[in-house]
Formats: sequence, structure tokens, C-alpha cells
Amino acid sequence: MTQQPTAYTDPVFLESQEARPIRILAEYLEPLRRFREQRIQDTVVFFGSARVDSRERAQRALRTLRARGVRDADEQFEREITQTRKALEWARYYEDARELARLLTAWSRTLESDNHRFVVTSGGGPGIMEAANRGAHEAGGKTIGLNIRLPFEQGANPYISDGLHFEFHYFFMRKFWFAYLAKALVIFPGGFGTMDELFEILTLVQTDKLSKQIDVVLYGSEYWSEVLNLKPMGDWGAIAEQDLDLLHHCDTPKDAFEHLRANLIARHLEPASAQEAAAPGIARTRG
Repeated sequence: MTQQPTAYTDPVFLESQEARPIRILAEYLEPLRRFREQRIQDTVVFFGSARVDSRERAQRALRTLRARGVRDADEQFEREITQTRKALEWARYYEDARELARLLTAWSRTLESDNHRFVVTSGGGPGIMEAANRGAHEAGGKTIGLNIRLPFEQGANPYISDGLHFEFHYFFMRKFWFAYLAKALVIFPGGFGTMDELFEILTLVQTDKLSKQIDVVLYGSEYWSEVLNLKPMGDWGAIAEQDLDLLHHCDTPKDAFEHLRANLIARHLEPASAQEAAAPGIARTRG
């Protein structure tokens, strides 16, 4: 008689609809185990567009396009030139995210703690995510990537620390880990995904579902002043006037770093509780 696998080693069962609760629980327990092993106490999360490229790559793309040459009235070429020039302008946000992550990580490494504090965390992919992981890596610190499996494969960037690259199937479990350890959030220019992640955190803060104060920085006033105007929500009474104070605007890595450092020191560098010291990653959210 063929020996049957136990339920917890049966891949057919584990991939079945009935085993969905087990898969969800695994996306909580497996990251928790690794965060404990690596002594990750808390994080600073960077969000932003995956479509932003580094200045070096954007400049190279523009040089390559110009070298190709163009005939008169080549509308396609003109569109490509315009798009590539815009990408070069957009690249400043990549470099700023990289520098801010470097500054934060260099500072966090000077803190006296048995655990790793304020670890730069991103969605693990390209663009602003790569820039944040890259800056932290260049400062010699640990850095986390919470990647999501998509049909068009968002590959992980190469700057995530060993053992801190996570692959999620469920968006809501990935969002959970973004919020669970975060002490600050930095929102660079981005699209629908960035907005979704921003409002997820703002809603948790507004409804008192986080057990700690979290600092939210909107980086890039030129972009966000056009894209996001929340004042009418306060004027109409849809949110409280003080809810607008949850967002702080910054436009340089230095200003953003000084703001974040001041708030992290004031709010989160009190002596850690015995529970936090023994089990980093525990008791970070309500419920």
C-alpha cells in the first residue's frame, strides 16, 4: 500500500481552497520567526513608484536615444525623447530616497540596542523601493523587502539583506507587515499602489488601530500638491481638522532625515519594555 503523506506535508492539500487559512497563517508566522531571528525591532517604511529609475540609468537611456538619430517629423522619436527627459527629471526622487535611507540607516547603526532599530523597509521591487534598500545597504545596515507575487512578476531588487527578502501571496498580509513594525512612513511620488498604502496607514492611525505613534512624511511637494489635496475633506467635515496634521511635507533628504530623527527619538527611544526586548515584533498593534 502506498504511504499517504500527512496533511501538513501534502502539497495538493496545502494548495487547496480548504487550506487557505493555513497559507494565510504561514504568511504571519514565517516572517515573525525571521524577524525574531534577525532581531528586527522596528522599521521605517518607504513607499513610492516602481517606475522611477536611477539618475545613471535615466541618463544612459537618454544618451542611447539621442545617438539613434531621427528623421524630420518623427513623432514617435519626439515622444520617446519627451518621456526619457521626464524620466531623468523623475530620477531625482530615486536619488533622494537613496540618500534619505542611507542617512537613516547610518544614524540607526549608532544607537545602543540589542535589536536593529528603524530598519529601512520597502516593497522589495524596483524604483523607489530599490532606492530605499540601496541607500540602507550602502550605509552597511540591514534592509527589508516585502515583495508581492504578481502575474507580471515584480522581481526583488538586489539590495535587500540576506534573510530579509519576503515573498507574499496575499496583499493584506503584506500590508500587515508594513504596518506591524513601522515607526515611520515615507511616501515618495507614486501611483495607485502608493496611494493605497498611504491611506491604509492613515486609516489605522485615525481609528486608533496602531498601538504607537507613527510619523507620516510626504516627500516631494511639487508632486503631492498637484495630486493630493486633503484640505476640502476637513472643510466639509469628512475628517477632523487635526487629521491633516498626520502628514508632514519634506523636499530634501536632509530635512526629511532631521524631522524623522527628531520624532523617532521623542516617541520611540524611551527604554524598551521587557516584552519588546525579549520578543521583537510583538505587541506593535492593537488587537
